[in-house]
Amino acid sequence: MKNILTSLLFLLFLNSLAAQSRQKPVSERVDSVMALMTLEEKIGQMTLFTTDWGSTGPTIRPGYREDIKEGRCGALFNAHGVAFTRELQRIAVEESRLKIPLIFGYDVIHGFKTIFPIPLGEAASWDMKAVKASAGVAAAEASAAGLHWTFAPMVDISRDPRWGRIMEGAGEDPVLASAIAAQRVQGFQGIGTFGEPNRILACVKHFAAYGAPFGGRDYNTVDMSERMFREVYLPPYQAAIAAGARTVMTAFNELNGVPATANKWLLTDLLRNELRFKGMVVTDYTSINELVPHGVAANEKHASELAVLAGADMDMQGAVYQRFLKELVEEGKVPIARVDEAVRRILRLKFELGLFDDPYRYCDEKKEKSVILSDHNRAIARDVARKSIVLLRNENILPLSKEVKKLAVVGPLAADKDNLIGFWSAAGEGQHCVSLVDGIRNKLGTGVELLTAKGCEITGNDRSGFAEAVEQASQADAVVVAIGESREMSGEAASRADISLPGVQEELVKALMGTGKPLVVVLMNGRPLTIPWLGENAPALLETWWLGTEAGNAIADVLFGDYNPSGKLPVSFPRHVGQIPVFYSHKATGRPYQPNNKWRSKYLDITNEPLFPFGYGLSYTTFEISAPAPDKTKFRSGEVVKVHVKVTNTGNREGEEVVQLYIHDKVASVTRPVKELRAFQKVSLKPGETKDLLFVLFEKDFAFLDQNLEWTIEPGEFEIMVGNSVDNVKAVVVVRVE
Repeated sequence: MKNILTSLLFLLFLNSLAAQSRQKPVSERVDSVMALMTLEEKIGQMTLFTTDWGSTGPTIRPGYREDIKEGRCGALFNAHGVAFTRELQRIAVEESRLKIPLIFGYDVIHGFKTIFPIPLGEAASWDMKAVKASAGVAAAEASAAGLHWTFAPMVDISRDPRWGRIMEGAGEDPVLASAIAAQRVQGFQGIGTFGEPNRILACVKHFAAYGAPFGGRDYNTVDMSERMFREVYLPPYQAAIAAGARTVMTAFNELNGVPATANKWLLTDLLRNELRFKGMVVTDYTSINELVPHGVAANEKHASELAVLAGADMDMQGAVYQRFLKELVEEGKVPIARVDEAVRRILRLKFELGLFDDPYRYCDEKKEKSVILSDHNRAIARDVARKSIVLLRNENILPLSKEVKKLAVVGPLAADKDNLIGFWSAAGEGQHCVSLVDGIRNKLGTGVELLTAKGCEITGNDRSGFAEAVEQASQADAVVVAIGESREMSGEAASRADISLPGVQEELVKALMGTGKPLVVVLMNGRPLTIPWLGENAPALLETWWLGTEAGNAIADVLFGDYNPSGKLPVSFPRHVGQIPVFYSHKATGRPYQPNNKWRSKYLDITNEPLFPFGYGLSYTTFEISAPAPDKTKFRSGEVVKVHVKVTNTGNREGEEVVQLYIHDKVASVTRPVKELRAFQKVSLKPGETKDLLFVLFEKDFAFLDQNLEWTIEPGEFEIMVGNSVDNVKAVVVVRVE
């Protein structure tokens, strides 16, 4: 009886404390909860487990319901849906001692249920409003399903398409990637006051430089100069943090000899002290445990010590904090102040989300039914998808006429749905995806006869379906062939040494071209592919990536001219895997490339140039971009350079052009890239219309790290280049003087 009375009095005390504290600042409310917590309960808040409903890797520890009751777990991932999350939250706030609510996280990478283009494809839109809208829809749907937190955006620069996770980022350039990172953070979280119930926490990953592993192999070693790291790889993280990202995830890789999850320079000196990040750091899946095979920790207890002291606040799935952190504190190896610091960051997020005031505020069944896969969301997904398509070749084939009577739609991906939602497709389901065949049928109705055949599989050497595909093509007025990768061929743990088109798909295209019929090749893939024959011979070639739920409708919009393609490549397409890494902002070297001079930095058997360069993409209309016109030819410290550019639609269709501005520091104390993107604008123009664009270059746009690794701007000549791809620019020279 005495124990029951004590429990009731404690519960009344908690309820009274909660009521009194709602008007207090968050910091005071956090402290009031901290004062009640045991060390075990604090460590519980630093522990993140997966539920038994799917996982992103091997589940180390089942029994999460008991962990919630005992306060051994402060957050869960891979739990979604109002009914499921409500029940789990009920256990936390009704059955645990302190009633601390849970945070629910999930890999909402490019949509929750309404799936958008993969991030690399979305980056090809160069459309910041579209990027932000995509993240906003993802947040609205995820929050309606009971989620509070996404493990996105991934902002890792990648210049190696062998790395499967290139599909999850924004490509090779830090300026474009930084702009996208900021927009995705704001789309997920909102701008200004955080905590609206249709927004979720963003998580910037993977800190840091995960996109540059040796050999393009996932989880592999990264070793680079600090100059390269700070000038190329760090800026997107900085942009995401500046945009207000509340959480950061550590990387699997080591950086210059120290694994990221145990790297105090990364997680404390750089992230906290230099970048002023105030939020919470979570590890990637079991990355603390992996410090042992990395060879920097003798055992998992040692790994726990290294990670927490480096600055990792929450342990994802490894259970090492749960098993060893109390002992480490009691032994004096980890200060209790470090534990308290981590717990305060975690509790602050829960207060900011409003979970202490209403643990079920994200559990609204009516909202879940009305928001997820709504017509509104699908319309946005369709718009973003068609903006992400890049027209790589067109020999007057596209757009196709809607008056076509017979159209062959063939290939292993023509009627596919599951692969079109791509890797990391959250709760997305292929059944909700519009296939290419269905999209064309939706576009043309019953007035056209669609002739379909698979032709071949994505992989394998079976050519037995060629004859049927060729027969169908022979009867048609035009042919659309859909080829590419399966969704498991790009993404995490999906590195490929050979990134050419799999199987016999290219042979299928050659057989179809033998019919002499107008032919469009539609690529569906998660990474740049080495496709030199297609790049030089396909009559029309569309890069559509994996476009998501509205893929078929979006592709049909482009095929038949209802949308004029405006995408530009965010990453170079190599001709051959032997060129990798190939990227536009390389250095000139002392013996710059000359195709007919052997004694230069070149290959004997292939050009240095990529098949398709960064920033490249065609349109159904034509544009004329003027030479850049700066407002001054000389500028001093503290001044800006205003660059005026005229762009004219010289064709007969309305269209959008991405005007790109690059610079080149001609002579500096440290060698500089041949071109560096500094700004871009996407502009829509009617036929014959001209618009005046203004680019403003600040001092930072001309800065670089000098020999002492300090940011500097030196006097000298700078080329300013403007065009519609990195290999099609007009230049002018300006001079910086003292």
